[in-house]
Amino acid sequence: MTTTHYAIFAFVATCLVLLISVYRLRKARENFKTEVKAWKIRLDMDLQHAREERNRLLDALGDAFLLVDHEAKILFVNEAARALFGGRELIGRPVREAFLDPRLADALLRCLATGEPVRSRVVLSQQTSPLGDQENRGVNAWIIDAAQLSHTPDSELTTRVVIRDVTAEHQLEQIRKDFVANASHELRTPLAIINGYLENLLDDDMIDEPDMARRFLSVMRKHTDRISRIVEDMLVISRLESGEASAVKIEPFKFRSCIKDVMERLESMIQNQEAEVNILMPDPEVVLHGDRFYWTQVLFNLVENALKQNPYKGLRLTVGCEPASEKNLRIWVADNGVGIPSADLPHIFRRFYRVEKHHSQQEIKGTGLGLSIVKRAIEAHHGTIVVTSVPGRETKFLITVPKDGV
Repeated sequence: MTTTHYAIFAFVATCLVLLISVYRLRKARENFKTEVKAWKIRLDMDLQHAREERNRLLDALGDAFLLVDHEAKILFVNEAARALFGGRELIGRPVREAFLDPRLADALLRCLATGEPVRSRVVLSQQTSPLGDQENRGVNAWIIDAAQLSHTPDSELTTRVVIRDVTAEHQLEQIRKDFVANASHELRTPLAIINGYLENLLDDDMIDEPDMARRFLSVMRKHTDRISRIVEDMLVISRLESGEASAVKIEPFKFRSCIKDVMERLESMIQNQEAEVNILMPDPEVVLHGDRFYWTQVLFNLVENALKQNPYKGLRLTVGCEPASEKNLRIWVADNGVGIPSADLPHIFRRFYRVEKHHSQQEIKGTGLGLSIVKRAIEAHHGTIVVTSVPGRETKFLITVPKDGV
């Protein structure tokens, strides 16, 4: 083999090696691209899985949760937020457009402007609630909690917003405030009257005038009785609303005997007004499982209320009880008196609410707690009460309650 042949062979061998190297390189590059693509797919899947997991966790929150960018545009909302805003499209919208009331957005905007966490409480009217037409609770309250999330220099600023519905707590707080204010007012009036009469008796030497002193003491006794009744009624309501297991004692008793006790307690009032009382019970031996003390309170307040609101002679009053179903009883107290104005019907179970139409200036007012006690006692027995009134024809309180008390 000549030198030329060796040179040609070496050249061919070199070309083959080069071709093999190029092929291997190309194959390695293709494999690398395939692996990179697979890695990217896996990363995308992992990222998608992480987002889905995040969304599931955030959707499980009971509070509305939003993510907002540095321009106050909404990036993300959870299920509670979508429900809160009635399913309206929120992604990509500025928060001022998304929220019906600008006060909801103020906390977020302050957070964006200052970079500091902001937490504020907003009380709105029914018309400006974020629930829109779905709002039926009247005044509603919300906690807006906004804070910036930590971010890297190359990422955009993101702020999380939590909107919590605290309407129930707000309404309960208002009820407590109203209760304290009303109780203070209701107690202050008779105490002022008693104090005035005491001053007259002591400072004006009227204690030496037996007739005048007796009249003053009689008025003072009425007002002390009123104070005692208010305090007793407030204690009853407090016990019913305390949630204590011992507040209601479920025991079987004959319902007719409970009605009889109430009629005996109100006998003098019934006779003085010459009222006609009818008891309608298809089964006079019907047994109710419940707390007899509270059922006596319920019937006493309903019957006494009917007599007080109709202080004229000849009132016809009916107390009835009959099966509503296999498990429930239907109980009612009805009268043919002047009735309850339709404007007052939605409010009569509120504490200290009174329909003032028939009392003279000389009469001692009721506590305004009787019907509130009635409603709480029935609810404590897992029952319901509704009232209907046609003035001059019939006013009827209708109670539906489980026979076994549960």
